[in-house]
Amino acid sequence: MLSVFNSKGDGYLPCPRESSPPITNDCYTISLKKFVKGNLNYGRTKYDFTNGALIFISPRQVLQWDNSVVFEQKGFSINFHEDFLKGTELAQQIKKYGFFSYSTNEALHLSPKEEKQIVSIVENIEIEYQNNQDEFSKEIIISQLDTLLKYANRFYERQFLNRKELSNDLLEKFNLHLSEYFESGQLQEKGIPSIEQIAIELSVSQRYLSDTLKKETGKPTTEHLQLYLIDEAKNILLKPNKSISEVAYELGFEYPQYFSRIFKKKEGISPTEYRELYKMN
Repeated sequence: MLSVFNSKGDGYLPCPRESSPPITNDCYTISLKKFVKGNLNYGRTKYDFTNGALIFISPRQVLQWDNSVVFEQKGFSINFHEDFLKGTELAQQIKKYGFFSYSTNEALHLSPKEEKQIVSIVENIEIEYQNNQDEFSKEIIISQLDTLLKYANRFYERQFLNRKELSNDLLEKFNLHLSEYFESGQLQEKGIPSIEQIAIELSVSQRYLSDTLKKETGKPTTEHLQLYLIDEAKNILLKPNKSISEVAYELGFEYPQYFSRIFKKKEGISPTEYRELYKMN
């Protein structure tokens, strides 16, 4: 149900085989790799292991490596089955940590001070794991895991703030993709794109896209998409030969009532009232 590997030795550990098939299991994994080179694919993309990284793998996520991967022996790995958390508060809390769903080049890069804090917690877990276990052991280990994840969440917040350039780049790519989607006529053919579809096109996970835009702008991805649709709607509403229903259908809405509800929520007035207000001006 739980395993802990913590190495302080020198040297390097090449992967034991030329390449791996896609691997998946029902475990959570938290690993610190002090140095890695080669391609390690997590989900759909390659992980950025520059200068080492703390990585998080969720149950049933796909992991794969090639024959160029080399690990430095220093580091640790904690693996625990999802059932290990059953009946605890952490079983629900862990689902809220988005970094377990990041299938992108967004591992957690630690400062020396941050790394020292994380390694200290892992050593406490290892001591408890190696001791003769009693009725308190599981509760203590889970408490330490909870603390580790809370620190990781704090450090990810720091990383998002320190990488504003990358966040801005993703926001620009998001808006550019929507613009190209609209201009290519796909909106009329396929309807409003889902956030999952947009994330796939941008080669990031849906959770990472949502978290990044939320940190950058304070708005979730769904709201960014809705605001884009409303801006497009304003232009079309100014064409007097189109009814409100036609505008809604042109924007990919299946139900005109839903379009009107979103428009009023964002603008404070209905599409009809917006059109009348423009006529008055």
